Amino acid sequence: MINLNDFGKVEIKVGRVTQAENVEKSEKLIRLQVDFGKEDVKTIFTGVRPFGYAPEDFTDKQFLFVTNLEPRKMMGEESQGMILAVDGDDKPFFITAKGLPLGAQVR
Repeated sequence: MINLNDFGKVEIKVGRVTQAENVEKSEKLIRLQVDFGKEDVKTIFTGVRPFGYAPEDFTDKQFLFVTNLEPRKMMGEESQGMILAVDGDDKPFFITAKGLPLGAQVR
């Protein structure tokens, strides 16, 4: 849980997944290459394979991402953000941003 002041510091941007692939030696992780426009590309991991998600569920689609988190080591690489999702009954649902400009920031 975060308070309202902390929430105001969270940076949420529109990004398009240009490439997605399962991470070797992991049963959970998918590695996303995310384009935020203006030559801003980040690697972001998501641990959603146990929920039935596959790389093709993300490739060439736009979503909302938290982009100002400290990088986190995952399987020897750094995850440079987090894809935004909401809880569903049995799996998370990702916030799509179809048609929105890349890099647009949610305020």
